[in-house]
This record gives sequence, structure tokens and C-alpha cells, in this order.
Amino acid sequence: MSSTTVEPTPSGRGAHSASTPAATALSGRLAGPLSGDGTSTGPGPSFLRVLNSEFIKFRTLRSTLILLGSTIVVIVGIAALASWGIGQALQQSGADPRRAAAIAAQGDIAAAAPSAGISFAQLILGSLAVLIISSEFTTGMARSTFTAVPKRIPAFLAKLIVVVVSAFLVSALSLYLAGLVAVPIFGQYGHTLDVSSGHYIGTLFINSAYVAAVAAIGLALGALIRNSAGGIMSLVGIFFVLPIALQIIQGDFVKELRKFIPDNTLAPMTAADHLPDTLEAWQAALVLGAWVVIPVVLAAVLLKKRDV
Repeated sequence: MSSTTVEPTPSGRGAHSASTPAATALSGRLAGPLSGDGTSTGPGPSFLRVLNSEFIKFRTLRSTLILLGSTIVVIVGIAALASWGIGQALQQSGADPRRAAAIAAQGDIAAAAPSAGISFAQLILGSLAVLIISSEFTTGMARSTFTAVPKRIPAFLAKLIVVVVSAFLVSALSLYLAGLVAVPIFGQYGHTLDVSSGHYIGTLFINSAYVAAVAAIGLALGALIRNSAGGIMSLVGIFFVLPIALQIIQGDFVKELRKFIPDNTLAPMTAADHLPDTLEAWQAALVLGAWVVIPVVLAAVLLKKRDV
């Protein structure tokens, strides 16, 4: 009786192992720079590649471009209307000494005209920040994102950088254009607006930084709630409903509490002189910073621990 020896044949999996040139190239492309180069996030692509990926996702969405364009239109349009209204008031106050005194007591109200649309801009860009991350959980794209970036925190930080920088730049550009539009409108009423003064430039940067802070809060809310409608409504509640509610409720404690809501931190930081019943400028900056840091850190921690 004869025996037959069958030689083992290589499996299909072994024939297409990662040692092939194509697989090696693909692996290197996904892994990015090796650890130790200062940009690696450990398993997964480097932070710079994650940042570039988030920027590509941000700028290729049509809704993002629409909201950014809407922010510019809203700030410039409301600034034009505010300039016209203030110009009318200044012109009519010439014949009414009591009204002129009331306007003079408000300081240089013309300088505030270009930033009159900040409240609407913070809602638009804050909502955009919520959508940037909440939509990934709604569509399931978060699974792909965090599979490519297993540590998750680098992807969250990349989104945060893209959102904050974009909000700051768009706000600064919008406020600059708003100032240019306001100058000729005030000129028709014999009033000047110096958009090159140090105080005006400082106010422009502070307003832009404030909107960027609101965008950071929006991103954190989107990561915490993981629902677009819920995140946007929470943002509206903090920046629109809460100030109105605290204004209605009376009491010394509530009056003191109003100073520490984020919506009331902008005025002390942009005022030329200290406003009564408000925080100092540095205190307002610290309060706003706390409103940003606490939800962002909490969102990062929960994003690391919770399932996608």
C-alpha cells in the first residue's frame, strides 16, 4: 500500500501579507511619522495629518461655507443698520439737550455700531461648531474617525483648533468690513468713526476672540450631547434664555450671578472704562475662560471613555 504525501500550499492570506510593497506603502501612509517626531499621536496618523483631515472636512461641506458667509452678511448688515440708527439719533439729539445728555452718558456709541451683530454671529458660529461634531455621531461617521484615530483626543483637538481659528478669522474679517461700511454712513451725519485707533482694533480682536470662545463651547456641547438639536438648544439656552431669565428674576444674589454668565463677560472686556455693576476686564476674561475650559475638558474626558 503506497502513501501519498501532500505538500502544504501557502494560504491566500499569506500570499497577500503586509510585506508586499503596496501594503507597506499603504501602512506607512496611514501611520504617518514614527513616534518621537513630536507630531505622532501613537496608533494611527500623526496629529498634523489629523488636523489636515479635519480642515478638509470643514471646508468641503457646503453648509459650512453657507454659515460662514451668513456670518459675514449678518455682521456687516446689522452694523450698517446700527450706524444708520445711531446717526439718526445723534442728528436728532442736536435739538434736544436732554436726549443729547443721555446719549453722551453712554460714551462713544458710534464705536459699538460695527459689533452690533455679534450676538447673532455667536449663535451662527456656535451652532456650526455643534454640528461639526454632533453630525458625525448622527451619521455614524464618528466610527470611521475614531477608528483612524484610536486615541480620539487628537481628533477632538484638531476639530477644536479648526473651529476656533475659523470663528476668530471670520469674525475679525466681518468686523473689519463692518467698520469700513459704518464710516461713510456716520460721515453723512457729520460724525466720525476712527477704525484705525488702538481701542477700536483692540475691541475687534476681543470680539473675535469672544465669538471663537462661543464656538469652542458649542463644540464641547456637541461632543457631550451628541445630538445636533440638543446641542444647539443648549447653546441658545446659555447665551439667550439664561440672560433673559436672570434679568427677570430679582434679588441681590441673582444680580451678582448675572456678572458670571458668558454673555455678560464681553462688555467689561471691550469698554474703554470700567462699567458699573460688572466685573473687571481681567475677571471677565477669566470667567469666560472657565466657561470654555470646563466643558472642553469634560467633553474630551467623556469622549475618551464613552462608546462611539
